[in-house]
Amino acid sequence: MLLLRPMVVAALMLASAAAAAPPAYPPTQPGTDVESRHGITAPDPYRWLEADVRKDASVADWVAAQNKVTDAYLATLPKRDAIRARLTQLFDYERIGLPIARGDMLFFRRNSGLQNQAELFVEVKGVRRKLIDPNGWSADGATALAEWEPSDDGRHLAYAVQDGGSDWRTLRVLDVTTATPLDDKLEWVKFSSIAWAKDGFFYCRYPETPGGRDFQSEVTNHAVWFHKVGTPQSADTKVFATPENPGWYHDAEVSPDGRWLVIRSSTGSDDSYEVRVRDLERPDAPLVTLVADRKHDWRFAGARGQELFFVTNQDAPRYRIVAMDVAARRAPRTIVAEGADTLTGASLVGDRLVVTALKDARSEVRRYTLDGVADGIVALPGLGTASGFAAPATGTTTWFAFTSYNAPTTLYRYDAAANAVSVWAAPKVAFNPADYVVEQRFFTSKDGTKVPMFVAHKKGLATPAPTLMYGYGGFNINVLPAFQVDALAWIEMGGVYAEVTLRGGGEYGAAWHDGGRRFEKQNVFNDFIAAGEALIASGTTPKGGLAIQGGSNGGLLVGAVVNQRPDLFAAALPAVGVMDMLRFPLFTEGRTWTDDYGDPANSTAFKNLLA
Repeated sequence: MLLLRPMVVAALMLASAAAAAPPAYPPTQPGTDVESRHGITAPDPYRWLEADVRKDASVADWVAAQNKVTDAYLATLPKRDAIRARLTQLFDYERIGLPIARGDMLFFRRNSGLQNQAELFVEVKGVRRKLIDPNGWSADGATALAEWEPSDDGRHLAYAVQDGGSDWRTLRVLDVTTATPLDDKLEWVKFSSIAWAKDGFFYCRYPETPGGRDFQSEVTNHAVWFHKVGTPQSADTKVFATPENPGWYHDAEVSPDGRWLVIRSSTGSDDSYEVRVRDLERPDAPLVTLVADRKHDWRFAGARGQELFFVTNQDAPRYRIVAMDVAARRAPRTIVAEGADTLTGASLVGDRLVVTALKDARSEVRRYTLDGVADGIVALPGLGTASGFAAPATGTTTWFAFTSYNAPTTLYRYDAAANAVSVWAAPKVAFNPADYVVEQRFFTSKDGTKVPMFVAHKKGLATPAPTLMYGYGGFNINVLPAFQVDALAWIEMGGVYAEVTLRGGGEYGAAWHDGGRRFEKQNVFNDFIAAGEALIASGTTPKGGLAIQGGSNGGLLVGAVVNQRPDLFAAALPAVGVMDMLRFPLFTEGRTWTDDYGDPANSTAFKNLLA
């Protein structure tokens, strides 16, 4: 399930005064399909639009006609060219991704500013060298460099090619010294990490099917494989699969010291895993099941000898950190107990545990000894989101990123031995971050629940002012402060930008997630509606001046609230929204969403989804 951040909507808000008349939409021919289940009949007149637009001419023609109306309408907006010019200027700054260290080499992505795709570089002793430029891979610029990972010695780099936004990948291997691809080519890869182990790497793929890859059919039998560099895919070894559970997904990870393979298995969207490990120092070692009941979340944090560290919500809805001895196979030993704030990750950096936590949906980074004794915090530059802190194979140095609504992503080097932070890469941007205010507010939802939201605007802004509000609210996904050029452009023009920490996410642990899924899904919509009402009641937003946006699960949110409260919202963008709540499990990965939405095959869930 995607979490889509805001796209350009400023023009939509400016359109309210500019539009002379509603657009004249082309007619859409209704069909006669009816959905009949559990004794309930629901008309489905536009089912014919489910056909693949790449294969069905009638659907392609419908899309073209709709786009013609949209383009003609947007062309009438008087300030569109000025907005485009400013957005172009704001987007045009160097963006560097978190580096991965291998010895004295640092590997990282870099976008010079307006490139469609970021390039991949290696830096040795301050000297940068380009390894991969995906911008020439396709004429339309839509073929991207997806996942990538250098080998432990830095000699090779495995990388994934993503075509046109598809989830399917093709894996290739690069010789880092010459920056040339090898003959290795792995197909049928989807939802896969890359985990190196000496002369090859673990990855995940689906079986080849006679009809080839398509973009609608359900896919099953995900499996973990090992590929040895320099050999054909036909020689790869299947490491783990669950034919008894063909709908499960797997991910493979190797501990930074190279000793442990960790495989987690799940249904895809419910953050509950079985966990298996293998000692890679023993060629004949079997996979050992550490967690056999798929009931809780287990996030691997590193290893020391035979003891593996995990962040888990087992007996701790807001997570704790535990250690598990592979040989002794005893119950997990608590290292950091559950507290008031939700723990989101941990890594072993030198002889310290570096732990990221959410304190009211904003980052706090804490240090502990390996015995769980608190040892201070890592200083952050403000209210925002910190990520990274990958565990190094050796040494005490790692890197992290920090971002907020008024702070473009800046990369920091962190020395755990000295607890010292220093800037590694800071962007040069065409605005002054000090001109903007970021604050956190709390409001009360319909059932009395206290809900937070972040609000950003220019200093000294006269309110009420037009407001853009974003939400997601699902799948235990955290919506955290982050810099977005389009949101900044909106704020710069005098708008207010708000993001709501809705139930259904994981910001306050399992109870917060459970409070916004399945039969409690209406709470998500109530929270969002209450947020809009609070902005108006506080004098931040005028009546008739509230626009809303969300994507994927957030598109469902927008679709629901504009039907429930059309009087509250002046403009709405439900990007790639999950809208057909009766048939979503029939396509691609939709079957994995039933944990959050419920399964329409169940009569009680069907009635809830129909609502």
